[in-house]
Amino acid sequence: MGNLYAYFSAPGDDTALTAHGLDGGPEAAGFPTLLVKGVDPYVQLGAVESLLTEVPYDDIVERPRFNDLLSSPEADSRWLLTLTDELRDALATAPPERLRQTAPHWARIEEFGGEADPEDLAVFLTNLAALATGARKAGEHLYCLVTL
Repeated sequence: MGNLYAYFSAPGDDTALTAHGLDGGPEAAGFPTLLVKGVDPYVQLGAVESLLTEVPYDDIVERPRFNDLLSSPEADSRWLLTLTDELRDALATAPPERLRQTAPHWARIEEFGGEADPEDLAVFLTNLAALATGARKAGEHLYCLVTL
């Protein structure tokens, strides 16, 4: 089955938390949302942030808002995490060709287990970049609601 990841934008942490308690998640709350399976916000999205920003992964994980848990740590099936503004900005400003060129490198990371299709990842990055562009223009942040 696997986890479902709902990447979305919202004006702030308190507003984003409203999506955590809704059955329909961020879509039900009216936030722009991108649903995906198989692209986790910590290792896999951290790796693409490293590729896009040319900052080592170990430095990425130290950035403010890198996978900060907003929901209760006691939750057993849903967690709300923040994404970095640097990732938002890198996605929002990357030309489409850069996203397509990054996808094959990203597909080779160990965490995809050799099963990631670079073309599928390029489409995901393009869609995530559109979400990031809207968030950046609106002065919003990116989030991920993880559901088991």
